Amino acid sequence: MPIYHKLEALGQEGNFIRVGLIGAGQMGRGMISQIAAMKGMEVVATADIQTQNAVHAYENAGYASSQIVQTEEIEKAERAIASGQVVVTSNMQLVLQLPAVDVIVDATGIPNLGAEIAWKSILAKKHIVMLNVETDVTVGPLLHQMARAAGVVYTGASGDEPAAIMELYHFAKTIGFKPLVLGKGKNNPLNLEANPDSARDQALKVNMNPKILASFQDGTKTMIEMTAVANATGFLPDVAGMHGPSATVDQLTKVLRKKEEGGILHSYQTVEFVNGIAPGVFVIVTSEQEEVHREMQYLKMGDGPNYVLFRPYHLTSLETPISIAKAYLDKEESIVPYHGLVAETVTVAKKDLRAGERLDGLGGFTSYGQIMNASDAKKTHALPIGLADSSLVVTRDIKKGEVLTFDDIEQTKVQMIWELRQLMERDASIRKS
Repeated sequence: MPIYHKLEALGQEGNFIRVGLIGAGQMGRGMISQIAAMKGMEVVATADIQTQNAVHAYENAGYASSQIVQTEEIEKAERAIASGQVVVTSNMQLVLQLPAVDVIVDATGIPNLGAEIAWKSILAKKHIVMLNVETDVTVGPLLHQMARAAGVVYTGASGDEPAAIMELYHFAKTIGFKPLVLGKGKNNPLNLEANPDSARDQALKVNMNPKILASFQDGTKTMIEMTAVANATGFLPDVAGMHGPSATVDQLTKVLRKKEEGGILHSYQTVEFVNGIAPGVFVIVTSEQEEVHREMQYLKMGDGPNYVLFRPYHLTSLETPISIAKAYLDKEESIVPYHGLVAETVTVAKKDLRAGERLDGLGGFTSYGQIMNASDAKKTHALPIGLADSSLVVTRDIKKGEVLTFDDIEQTKVQMIWELRQLMERDASIRKS
């Protein structure tokens, strides 16, 4: 039965999936409005440090002010939800603890916060949907195994590029194609020196946080997204940082083929990003069946032997309700690190760093992320970008472009994501799940 039929059936029974949202920024706002137009689902509680963000999100979705209850008290929140109102709070712990919430959505984009949200959601036996790929590439294998043991779903979100790629990948695998390359378009030219100052003017024009925009421009977000795809499929980056060629959709199969075939790749079963096809995602496939090649050429899919399956859009948080419904109704994941940690996004100095200088996280002034094979990252003690926040101080001078290692930093504040990472590192089977 299609998901929307299942949701309609829930509504006809007078029931619905009760969603708790943490983070009412751009992603959270869009999701609240999209779910408001659906049957069988409602965002019953939203937490944001700036509560007005959550209030405005509900108002923009058509809720009257009388329907919105602001509280920090769990009993009051429960009564409000039971009476058909929605709850706004500054305390994410309240949302995590609410018995009335079935599924949690993390839309914070902050690695350490995402680790805490996912961990506590699983402990509370609630499904957790992550609009936070940063957390997933750092401790996702551990959270995935923990959720399965608890009988709940931990999953990435539909609409994010990794999950959109996985839809094409699963489609190709299901009907017998052999996937060769998995990839996405990059929305803006790669600028490894991008920072909140250089991104500020453009960010203000589109009502975006300059630091978040800088994390897209410097490639960190792309590296993280393709690390998630690698860990879900077992595919690897062909080179550290990937190639990042420019191409049209029609050129993909010509550029992204092995060198001996006239392309740029050393091998297949790889992940890649491409300039010129954003916001699309793609999977390049082939077949060992001659009749399939004849049929693909008849269908105008190219001359072969490789063909591109291309999706020209991804709707970010507007598609997240699909993952919520799949988790609740069918206990199905959209994307998780099925292969453990095969790739890692490591931390690279964005400028010359001095001993005693503090790191400043994704999209900041001090570092950017670069994808590499996890085995290589482990050998060199490379620092995962998801751990590289303001709790770390550099202990030696580091040159611009140099990969930071665990030996290069000192931690000044204990973070939950570090504790989970250490727990994961102690069990090799989790890294390789």
